[in-house]
Amino acid sequence: MKFVASMALAAAVSSAASATFVSYVVTKTSTTNSGVALDVYRVFARFDGPTDTVLNAFNFNRLDSASTNIFYHKDNSSYNGGVLSKAYGTWAPQLTGSPTLNRPFDSFLTIGGNPVATNSTNADPSWGGAGWNRPDFPNGANVGWFNSNPPNLQGRVGVAPNTATDVLLGQFVVDAGANGGNYNLKIGYNSGISGAAVQFAETTFSLPAPGALALLGLAGLAGRRRR
Repeated sequence: MKFVASMALAAAVSSAASATFVSYVVTKTSTTNSGVALDVYRVFARFDGPTDTVLNAFNFNRLDSASTNIFYHKDNSSYNGGVLSKAYGTWAPQLTGSPTLNRPFDSFLTIGGNPVATNSTNADPSWGGAGWNRPDFPNGANVGWFNSNPPNLQGRVGVAPNTATDVLLGQFVVDAGANGGNYNLKIGYNSGISGAAVQFAETTFSLPAPGALALLGLAGLAGRRRR
């Protein structure tokens, strides 16, 4: 009962402090490709408003000292060529390739929307000269990504393939049973109404997440900072 009460209190603090951001939610599926057993994690931002819209994500870092070169890619870019690999690949959602042969096994980042050629998510300059055309990410650099065409509303809840409450932020593919690490991430979002102020929330998520694979984010503890 004490655990349930603590979780309820955490949710209440988050809601009061960040207005509409509720949590990061992590889902997990297990699969096999090219003879390799894989865990596929998807990370979502959850909201409680009917038109809440994610604009960008940043301050992305692994919180321990472990490697960030643990993610599989199988995109159709020249950096990978459709081969399941930790050594080559890109985080670009536009290059995930075939929805059956590549995409289910590829790590990518996005601000909502389907991971297809028309997705308008771009890497911000924090990635450096090569951008996100690399299989890992530069830890400690506070890397980010953003919707370069926000009028398309691909970061809004309820706009397919987002759910009524959740906006997809990324897919992370690792070896089955591997410790995928703990991460910090900050997002900018608004209510989706024209002229609405941008709000910020910052908290952590884990791969795998404990319990039911969902973390209630105490965004108010860190979300007071502004970029």
